[in-house]
Amino acid sequence: MTFHPLDPLSTNEFRATTAALSRDHGVGAGWRYTSIELVEPSKTEVVAFEESQVVPERRARAVLFDRGANLTHVAVVSLTDDVVRSFDARPGEQANVTLDEWTEADAALRGHPDVVAALTRRGITDLDLVFMDTWTYGGALVPEQYAGRRLGWSDTWVKASAGANPYAGPVNGLHCVIDLATMEVLDVEDGETPDRPEVMGEYVPRLIPERVKERSDRPPLRPLDVVQPEGPSFSLDGNLVEWQNWSFRVGFTYREGMTLGRVTYRDGDRVRSIANRLSFAEMVVPYRDPGVDHYRRTAFDIGEWGLGFMTTSLELGCDCLGEIRYLDATLHDSAGEPYTIPNAICLHEEDDAILWKHVDHDAGAEVRRSRRLVASFHVTVANYEYLIYWRFYQDGTIESEVRATGIMVVSHVAPGQSFPHGTLVDERTFAPFHQHFIVARLDLDVDGTGNTVMRSETEIEPIGPDNPYGLGLVQVSTPIETEGFDDSSWETQRTWKVVNESATNGLGSHPAYKLVPTGAIPPMFAPGSLVLDRAQVIAHTVWVTPNDPEQRWPCGEFVNQSTVDHGLPEWVAARRNVRDADVVLWYVFGIHHITRPEDWPIMPVDVVSFALKPFGFFDRSPALDVAPSPGH
Repeated sequence: MTFHPLDPLSTNEFRATTAALSRDHGVGAGWRYTSIELVEPSKTEVVAFEESQVVPERRARAVLFDRGANLTHVAVVSLTDDVVRSFDARPGEQANVTLDEWTEADAALRGHPDVVAALTRRGITDLDLVFMDTWTYGGALVPEQYAGRRLGWSDTWVKASAGANPYAGPVNGLHCVIDLATMEVLDVEDGETPDRPEVMGEYVPRLIPERVKERSDRPPLRPLDVVQPEGPSFSLDGNLVEWQNWSFRVGFTYREGMTLGRVTYRDGDRVRSIANRLSFAEMVVPYRDPGVDHYRRTAFDIGEWGLGFMTTSLELGCDCLGEIRYLDATLHDSAGEPYTIPNAICLHEEDDAILWKHVDHDAGAEVRRSRRLVASFHVTVANYEYLIYWRFYQDGTIESEVRATGIMVVSHVAPGQSFPHGTLVDERTFAPFHQHFIVARLDLDVDGTGNTVMRSETEIEPIGPDNPYGLGLVQVSTPIETEGFDDSSWETQRTWKVVNESATNGLGSHPAYKLVPTGAIPPMFAPGSLVLDRAQVIAHTVWVTPNDPEQRWPCGEFVNQSTVDHGLPEWVAARRNVRDADVVLWYVFGIHHITRPEDWPIMPVDVVSFALKPFGFFDRSPALDVAPSPGH
């Protein structure tokens, strides 16, 4: 394994970080490490390493929470020099919530006498079947009497039997407020609950009732094997992946999960840069039911919890199929102790049907099959799973796809009760409408760092002497010169191109990569919504900013209990130049989930994606040299 300064922190580096902070600042009992991550070196430092083997300082950044003082701190540790470079308090900010806190909250709540009493009144006495699911609080929703505290609120669920699906058994009207610093139960909201209907919410085969199984007449499938007897066509050296002229580095952080860096394409004798770093920077999931059971569901899955912490191990034959290479990921618990997620990232090739084809009247058929390289990881966020894929194609395209699956949140209703903000999915059981907004941070470097984002639109040419039949269409590209936001337009088929205006291709035009914005959805919030105030990024499809290593999170770093979006809306107010600059393109896309009965009790994947396609980056199709399939 060849070292590179972008490699994620190792087990020893996590331990060196906590040792330095314990030694110099007494961080230990009573503190939580909510995050530790690599401080990635600058582009200049990375180039110096790649060209001259000049190793930059290795640094770690830690966010810590002092439980006794209810105070967040941010520290930077030099691993090269074993020195704490900075240790700063952040009063008024709440760090991300840890999985340890979630587990401890479940234990505290199920052991509280008022919770036990509320369950008993509902006829629930076997606490082994009870599941307390703690969510974070949006700042504007925090009750005034608890202002300044580190808060969580809980849903309550009960399984039908051991091993059964807890999310099939909502205990409506029972929600708790808990101080996550002290694990003190502050309030037990014991409201009205309808009589529990009989539902079929099981998906594990042994628990599905026979009456349901008897309705199935699906014939069995025969084996479908993906075999590469000579091994995969890609190479893996540490975190460096090379395949079909592509090269990129796989990273991993607690917040983003898998990241991709230093993306290049070998074009003849030139290695050309395309992207410095690709990742998901935020995921906002507002539920659109204002009822008592759902109004507080305004999750920031990345900023409040972290995709890395929720990454799950992948299994051959289930999550990935074929000749697989896995990468493990190293993270830490809230005591700072490192642990490994085996098989956190999957690398494999897939057949992708036809790449190009033509049948000539005289010469016959020429056809090439497409193959793609896939880098993927999966996360479990309470009831939902997100399956995240980055795909590299032989025609120079990069595609990002997210698949959402898992189990919908549901509530029971009384006979005759209306539920206008959801869909009936079982007997007197509805699933609320909700939205999944994902913000991709695309640090593109198309043939270098000096790039311009162009808004590209198709316009209808008026009927006239040069267009007598009304057929004419023209394409208009407008440079975005000052940082800000832009919106999608179906009418003009608006896209955005990241262009290097200082370079030209063999045809005399400028090389570019185009964002194909499939999956853009509107926020659909009423004016004045307090929920939208803390996630203003989702109000627009695209944002453009100059690259700033301090500006990584589109809703601000500390979104837990936030009231205002301290990210992109505040940054772009500076009105900085983004013409011929080192720019970042932020793309907002997602799933507008109008729930269906077919999504219950477990949801078939809902798929959303976008693509980055070369536009004048090559002089002609880069897939022209793809070899025919054997025997063709």
